[in-house]
Amino acid sequence: MVMFLFLVVALAVVVAAVTLAVVGGGESGPLPEAAPERLADPLPPDRPVGRADVENLRFPLAPRGYRMADVDDALGRLAAELAERDARIADLESALAGARAAAHAPADKPAQEGQQ
Repeated sequence: MVMFLFLVVALAVVVAAVTLAVVGGGESGPLPEAAPERLADPLPPDRPVGRADVENLRFPLAPRGYRMADVDDALGRLAAELAERDARIADLESALAGARAAAHAPADKPAQEGQQ
């Protein structure tokens, strides 16, 4: 009987505490939204990205890992710069091949003219 009374009193205390928490906590409203973390040192917008920029890039943590928008922006920027560099390398290689072909062509012409 004493144990039953103890359980009833304990249950009443718990119900009262929960009721006070719900009623008392509703006056201030919901918690304000926390400002999301941003990249402390993003990729430089005024110059090409260098190796040190990529090595120093650190993404802020979010509840489920990293903020997808920050990672997508950084990867998009890196992809665009790599595509630009690949196109520039291809242009330079084709120009170099053309210059080599032009350098070898005049040397072959006098030899062929002398044989005729």
